[in-house]
Amino acid sequence: MGMSVTISAADAQDAEHILKLQYLCYQSEAELYGDWSIEPLTQSLDALRAELAAGHALVARLGDEIVASVRGRADEDGTVRIAKLIVHPRLRRHGLGGRLLDAIEGHFAGDPVPAAKRFRLFTGHRSEGNLRLYRRKGYEPVATREIGPRLTLVTLEKAA
Repeated sequence: MGMSVTISAADAQDAEHILKLQYLCYQSEAELYGDWSIEPLTQSLDALRAELAAGHALVARLGDEIVASVRGRADEDGTVRIAKLIVHPRLRRHGLGGRLLDAIEGHFAGDPVPAAKRFRLFTGHRSEGNLRLYRRKGYEPVATREIGPRLTLVTLEKAA
């Protein structure tokens, strides 16, 4: 009998597992852009813990294993910044990323202070799978920023 994936709020005890998964998941992005110094691969455990404490994070578990995660933080102006949506490579392309995105949006849409007005996230210009998912979920490109000769960040938004 197979197990189902459950989504719940992350807690402090999850930080180390999230960091290990983040490192695994961002290997493909580093390879795609030829840059192994990207922030998700260099983030410290203390920095991740601070990020978790400053916002809200979700994890998806398959049994006891954390197989996906996402983080979000609301600004005082109502912009919810969604970051580091990660799914274990063996579980990609099964809808888990979309489920996590829906869940983090739902968390902030239901949180009255501050009221969510828009959701914002970003990805690299060559990350076609990410761009497809975000567009399918209603996000539209609103800005681009060249980080270097190989990477342009695409910022996408949608109304809450």
